[in-house]
Amino acid sequence: MNSVIHPDFENKSVEITAIIENFTTQGTLFIDGKRNKIKLFELGNTTVNVKSFKVPNVLNKLVYRFFRKSKAQRSYEFANILLQNGIGTPQPIAYFENRVGLSLKDSYYMSEQLEADLTFRKLIEVTDYPEHEIILRQFTQFTFKLHEKGIAFLDHTPGNTLIKKVGHEQYEFFLVDLNRMQFHTKMNLEQRVINMAKLTPETDLITVMSDEYAKLYGCTYNEVFRPMVKHTQYFANRFHRKRAIKRKLGLRKK
Repeated sequence: MNSVIHPDFENKSVEITAIIENFTTQGTLFIDGKRNKIKLFELGNTTVNVKSFKVPNVLNKLVYRFFRKSKAQRSYEFANILLQNGIGTPQPIAYFENRVGLSLKDSYYMSEQLEADLTFRKLIEVTDYPEHEIILRQFTQFTFKLHEKGIAFLDHTPGNTLIKKVGHEQYEFFLVDLNRMQFHTKMNLEQRVINMAKLTPETDLITVMSDEYAKLYGCTYNEVFRPMVKHTQYFANRFHRKRAIKRKLGLRKK
């Protein structure tokens, strides 16, 4: 098994390796997804989060073995890039790849478990959540900082931003599910808007986000709001089309 352990955790390499080797039989199940599984383990006084990536199909086993970095490796490397740029994400600890012959069998990404107060999804589901607009505007500031660094988080979706309250009307934001990112020298406004468009189709939220982002970017409100509405509708329609196709193919329950 190929592995890379963060320099700050090399003194715990034996314990870290044991966690991965016993992933199937030990640990506390945290998320049991269709594609991936996440378990929690104790590493000394630290709770760690281990994500097991689903075994790729036959073609991807070869692609990930020779031509493309595994999701675990990308998650680890992207987490380090985010931290280097002052962008919040749980501390990366290690990644492991189980390679068999000419293919990648499975892979694992380990990071510190971060206990959040909410995710962005809560702002969609609970419109009267305490300090709702304050959190939304600070989240928009966080996203603007991400874009200013030239980072496009391709899975910028409601469940992938953890939010912690750290003081009076003060919040910090942490990205998770990191294996899909793009890095640019500079992002134009259209790229930025498209990157935010998967977050929500709710007009009330888009209104606040557009107002805050326009102020930060130095453009008019409508230069953000109008394309944001267009792209959120596109992503929402595409999502529903995919679900309908899966139902027809019997890949998804009604």
